Amino acid sequence: MSKQKLETAFQKIQDEGHKAFVPYIMAGDGGVDQLEEQVLLLEKSGAAAVEVGVPFSDPVADGPTIQAAGKRALENGTTLTDILHELERFKETRKIPIVMMMYINSIYAYGIDDFAQACAKAGVDGLIIPDLPLEEEILVTGALERYEIALIRLVSLTSPAARQQEIAARTEGFLYAVTVTGTTGARTSYHTEIGQYLQQLKQMTATPVLAGFGVSTPEQVRMLSNYCDGVVVGSKIVELLHQDEREQIKELIAAAKKSNLPIL
Repeated sequence: MSKQKLETAFQKIQDEGHKAFVPYIMAGDGGVDQLEEQVLLLEKSGAAAVEVGVPFSDPVADGPTIQAAGKRALENGTTLTDILHELERFKETRKIPIVMMMYINSIYAYGIDDFAQACAKAGVDGLIIPDLPLEEEILVTGALERYEIALIRLVSLTSPAARQQEIAARTEGFLYAVTVTGTTGARTSYHTEIGQYLQQLKQMTATPVLAGFGVSTPEQVRMLSNYCDGVVVGSKIVELLHQDEREQIKELIAAAKKSNLPIL
């Protein structure tokens, strides 16, 4: 089952004393036919799971790098149906869990139950929907539960403690801890209390806590991983794939695997 696949993957990494690295890629950037090669490269490099972005015309959570990748993908004619068909085509080839990151309009237009069924058929294990608040989750939770697809919730620095607690209690797969106030994209610094924020989230849930948004260097990967269970890296991975800098991707993933220091 999909939820179990995510849980098993993260448990294995924790048992090995490592931290999880979840890279984000934009499906269709360079062509949908590149998806298999990209996923298998990341799997071979040691990623815990791969977050597959779906291009969208109004990506409110995305910074310039991912917006540009989404635009390239749309110009290539990439559709949600194309992505699901491609994921289904090579689902027996990969062992790594797949998480799709997308906006609610695309799911609604596809048909919520049809989409959940197509995800299950394609071997999708979890979903991240950044513009779907807790109060409106009922739109999708029934269908996702029927097909055992995890709904991964995002929690922000600016959320009140009570709301952070509620999000942490509901999340499945992992809790996505947004580490900046703003959209995705590389940052040179973080809030001075970022470590305390991540540690507090760790106290709220037994589900793995991963830090994301703005993570772009091995030093940032190591620093943030000391406070939680790992990181999600998006813009930097998208940029490196676009520039065909695959060795740097391996260095980022290796930095997470070495981040097995005790919590500070």
